[in-house]
Amino acid sequence: MYDVEAVRRDFPVLSRSINGKPNTFLDSGASAQKPQQVIDRIMEIYTREYSNVHRGSYLLSEEITSEYEAARKKVQKFLNAESEREIIFTRNATESINLVASTWGRKFLTRIDEVLISEAEHHANLVPWQMLRDEIGFELKIFKINDDGSFNWDEYRRGLGGKTKLVAVTGMSNVLGTIFPLKEMIRAAHDVGAKVLVDACQYVVHQKTDVQDLNCDFLAFSGHKTYGPTGIGVLYGKAGILEAMPPYQFGGDMVDVVTYQTTTFDEPPARFEAGTPAIVQAIGLGTALDYMQNLGMENITAHENELVDYMHSRLSEVKGVHEIGTAPGKGGVFSIAVDGIHPQDLAFILDKEGVAVRVGHHCAAPLVRRMGYESLTRASFGLYTNHADIDRFIEALHKAQTFF
Repeated sequence: MYDVEAVRRDFPVLSRSINGKPNTFLDSGASAQKPQQVIDRIMEIYTREYSNVHRGSYLLSEEITSEYEAARKKVQKFLNAESEREIIFTRNATESINLVASTWGRKFLTRIDEVLISEAEHHANLVPWQMLRDEIGFELKIFKINDDGSFNWDEYRRGLGGKTKLVAVTGMSNVLGTIFPLKEMIRAAHDVGAKVLVDACQYVVHQKTDVQDLNCDFLAFSGHKTYGPTGIGVLYGKAGILEAMPPYQFGGDMVDVVTYQTTTFDEPPARFEAGTPAIVQAIGLGTALDYMQNLGMENITAHENELVDYMHSRLSEVKGVHEIGTAPGKGGVFSIAVDGIHPQDLAFILDKEGVAVRVGHHCAAPLVRRMGYESLTRASFGLYTNHADIDRFIEALHKAQTFF
């Protein structure tokens, strides 16, 4: 059985009181807390193991290089990629998506092509394509979702066509919690000859992810959402596609032969990892992924699904609360509006009760406006969230309503 109280004991920050109240952390969708295992591993590296990777011909460098590349293999295992050569370390998912836009996009997209995205995209999977569209001249098409935030097959199929060169979509909305039917979407995109990039920042945290089964061409996620450090992200890409892509940045550790006249470049993944990488962060990410897999992704999913049902039932008890995004099978992201209370005021009162939530447009301003709002309050779950967190959140909502 999944013992959430034992899990919570692994996260030291959860034992801290906030404004004299229990720490009710409901902002894991923005950035997750870190287990002691990850914290200890990072401290151990800086204390006893740190050096630079790859070219050092001494013990510390050889050891840390082995650990760094072992982290890459852990990511490969986590995603079930075919080879560790398909795993590129970046700064975060935003950089991963920008890497694809700047390399694959600039090389393979032309003004007669189309890129298809959804209304539910984070700015990181919208703005890069807007900028590249303005540079190259292709058409950026956006398919609609339903009013409840659910995926709309008719709109998606209508957006696909012979000119579609790339589909770039979220796996799970960071505002609505909607989980897209990725495998079927990818199959439909491939049927028209399009490549598919998945923004999996929210997706990989909550369910087992198998890139070979999905058959996506690219997939991006961030370490800090998967209980690992900040400053580390992942780009998965099929080997054959990565080999055809030019470098993203230039400098050390990504070259083959350099002369004063010309330069040739290394094979992936080194080609896309210029300069000293985020060594400690990558190893910390590997530890975080180990932690999740030791708990069991199926167990995490089952635990969080039960919490989603509980949150639905508790929210229904609070008059004047509007849940934005009620797609069947949604994940643990709840954006709400409360009658008569500005989201910023609501978040302020919740904080006084020790409840941490997010407020604003959640880096998805067009989506929030499409749902009829300018700002929303968002509560999001992690693998350490429990029923008591939800109960305190509901109690704090009731208390906030007494002020207005």
